[in-house]
Amino acid sequence: LYIAAAASGRISTVLVREGDTVATGATLFRLDDSAQTANLRAAEAQVAVARANLANLQTGGRAEEIEVIRASLDQAVADQHLSETTLERTRRLFTSGTISQARVDADQSKLDSANARVAQLQAQLQVAELPARDAQKIAAEASIAAAEAQLEGARTALSDRVVDAPGSGTVDKVFFTAGEVAGAGAPVIAILPPDSLKALFFVPESDRTLVTIGAVFDVSCHGCPEGMEARVTRLASSPQFTPPIIYSRDESSRLVFQAEADLTGTGGVLPGQPVQLSPKP
Repeated sequence: LYIAAAASGRISTVLVREGDTVATGATLFRLDDSAQTANLRAAEAQVAVARANLANLQTGGRAEEIEVIRASLDQAVADQHLSETTLERTRRLFTSGTISQARVDADQSKLDSANARVAQLQAQLQVAELPARDAQKIAAEASIAAAEAQLEGARTALSDRVVDAPGSGTVDKVFFTAGEVAGAGAPVIAILPPDSLKALFFVPESDRTLVTIGAVFDVSCHGCPEGMEARVTRLASSPQFTPPIIYSRDESSRLVFQAEADLTGTGGVLPGQPVQLSPKP
């Protein structure tokens, strides 16, 4: 198993050494996560903003804003009443010939302005007390969904900075050390899983028809335990030659087929160890 990080980065910690035995899920190494942590905090803030915006749209304006509009409306209504009273007095004085028509027109204009101001504030108060329209709510909900997706991506990016063992086995090779930069997909650690050894062997051309998928062979090697067996799982359909690369009937013994077989009872056997297979009696 060649263990690599999903994204490139500087390795901050390597927690295993060559030869260590690791269990599934054990942490193997960590990458620097400063940028990913900052991105996560920013994504969390974006979600909070989006949710607050939706809550604000659902409840209408804030109570303080509504109170300000109401106070302004009360003042406008008072100004409206004053303008009405002033205009009535001005008209009486005009009838008696005390003031000119221009004064009446000016007071009429003030009343019209007061009426418009009252109507404007009444409309503002009505809008502030109403919740948002459906289209605005849909847009706010979509903003929340987008912010939550970014948050999930930020969490994933942060979790990817810690790399765990996908399976148990023995650490065979550590390719990087702390402080080095590993590219995305570049193996940092190689693990040899238990019971994953296979025998790689070659079948002479003369014995090709005697070997079939599923055939079982006895396995022997220097220092190997007794009772090792190999079950054939693959047999090449194309042959290859051993030197010299000149085929003739006299050299047919050099024509071989590569085969693979699963091993059982491999206690103490190391990868790359030469083995010999022989048919079971």
